[in-house]
Amino acid sequence: MVDPSLEATKKYYDDFASWYENQRRPNDASGYHALIDDLEIAALEPFARGKEVLECGCGTGLLLERISGFASRAEGCDLSPGMLEKARARGLSVREASVTALPYEDASFDVACSFKVLAHVEEIERALAEMARVVRPGGYVLAELYNGWSFRALAKKLGPAGRISQTRDESAVYTRFDSPNAWRGMLPPSLELEGVRGVRIVTAAAPLLRVPVLGSALRALEHGLMATPAAYFAGFAVLVAKKR
Repeated sequence: MVDPSLEATKKYYDDFASWYENQRRPNDASGYHALIDDLEIAALEPFARGKEVLECGCGTGLLLERISGFASRAEGCDLSPGMLEKARARGLSVREASVTALPYEDASFDVACSFKVLAHVEEIERALAEMARVVRPGGYVLAELYNGWSFRALAKKLGPAGRISQTRDESAVYTRFDSPNAWRGMLPPSLELEGVRGVRIVTAAAPLLRVPVLGSALRALEHGLMATPAAYFAGFAVLVAKKR
């Protein structure tokens, strides 16, 4: 039986695939999306260097390509064939799959990570359980959530939906914001929450990153604060959980 919500999400991201990298401009080091990607990689690398890593929801492979530079093995999966076409063009090892039903054996990886994805998964507990299943004991799950305690959550609630293509906007896909008091309870019993890394803590608006001096100061602050208690107020919260 086809899950209507999964099919709707797949169509959303297939449509988004043509615009995705135009928005992110990976060669633009001063841009907002470049900062977000840099912070996500900074959160992941200490746990993933020299390890076997699965990225769940790898999209076009922008992060997975960087992960492959420090992991001993890097694989990815994504629901969207349109996104995966671009990832394969990068020479990456990827498979079409939902994070709620990963096509990998138990204990296949040292690390499973997911960025910009789980906020669009209704069955998030099932997704986190699947990520834990494919990780070996002693390994890590890094799961990025949209933080309900953040300024970004308020702005998304009050502001208009952003466009993702000529025919769709962000309202076309399910989106959730989870608050810190719910995070630990979302994890399966096999995972122990060890910490949180914050992404976008002090950058109130993306254009500020292009202001001389201020932009550099904001980037330095974001990196300096990401592993502090300020992470609990970040727009994006990366849960770092160890498998027992």
